[in-house]
Amino acid sequence: MSQKVLLNSKEIDIILHRLACQLIENHLDFSNSVLVGIQPRGVFLADRIAKILREEYKVTDLIFGHLDITFYRDDFRRNEKPLEASTTKIDFVVEDKRVVFIDDVLYTGRSIRAALTAIQSFGRPSEIELLTLIDRRFSRHLPIQPNYRGRQVDAINDEKVKVSWLENDGEDMVYLVTK
Repeated sequence: MSQKVLLNSKEIDIILHRLACQLIENHLDFSNSVLVGIQPRGVFLADRIAKILREEYKVTDLIFGHLDITFYRDDFRRNEKPLEASTTKIDFVVEDKRVVFIDDVLYTGRSIRAALTAIQSFGRPSEIELLTLIDRRFSRHLPIQPNYRGRQVDAINDEKVKVSWLENDGEDMVYLVTK
């Protein structure tokens, strides 16, 4: 098994600031927008984006939460071991709001489809957008595309994109792993 560095910590930081600026351009004051990190790994990206928006760009009215999609996935019954759900932390209604889903890697699109179903429990958004750090464009099973993309990666066959976050893995790095 070999791995190649796709993004180092400095490159990730630059991309996070660019994504935050794109959100500001499209949402202005965020009074009618909410950011939702998709559990489990999208929350690391979402937390970072929210922190940049609040601390560096002084966005004060940011509504932010985490969404667990475990039991909304179409493949949740296919594992032999019991699933462990993550926590959903949404203490607001999304009715008529612009929702921005945030996830680390867009691969087949199935996680986003599950998130689209799960978010309906909190109201009917007026619009849903997708922000992702990595877009694996040749692997889509569903017609889902990101509105905001950090880096597009052409990973094929047995290649896997691995995102490591400082908070969880001890480093900020993105690797292309080949089996």
